[in-house]
Amino acid sequence: MKRIAVLASGQGTNLEAILEAVERDEISGRVVLVLSDREKAAALERARRRGIEALYLDPRPYRERAAYDRALLEPLQRSRCELVVLAGFMRLLSPVLLEAFPNRVMNIHPALLPSFPGTAGVEEALAYGVKVSGCTVHFVDGGLDTGPVILQEAVPVLQDDTVELLRGRIQAAEHRLYPRAIELYCRDQLRVKGRRCLIETG
Repeated sequence: MKRIAVLASGQGTNLEAILEAVERDEISGRVVLVLSDREKAAALERARRRGIEALYLDPRPYRERAAYDRALLEPLQRSRCELVVLAGFMRLLSPVLLEAFPNRVMNIHPALLPSFPGTAGVEEALAYGVKVSGCTVHFVDGGLDTGPVILQEAVPVLQDDTVELLRGRIQAAEHRLYPRAIELYCRDQLRVKGRRCLIETG
């Protein structure tokens, strides 16, 4: 059973999907720690309700991103987590944390990368007029949504879509896709080769 830590900043709907997948035995691991940079993040309460350690770490005393990441490292390493999952964590990670967990930090993005990286993927896809959007699970590297792609799921963009409607359908896809990607990691089926993430089926 792999030990998983989750970094979250907001409502924690992807965290909830992961926790429910764990409870259904669809993930060969367990969440041992949830960390947030926001004291009132609903994700923390979701963890506490299940008896999972939930910690808030205030970023304001840390002048540099690397200093904050060094502070994050202490509880992460203490938890003995093998995988760090970003679930709506709205901060870029520095090499301090990424080098401590090489190819062991996973993120989900509400667009088909490399298109529409950043925080406005849904809005930008709709404004651009694409016919298909979706979501991407990827390993995190030092860039903005540039790490090796693990899984993607396409979501059609409908003619009468609003940002809210499209976001809702993409979130539903995220809740299916993220647990699948985490399970592949937990079963040691992912191998990174250059820019590619290969899925081993043997």
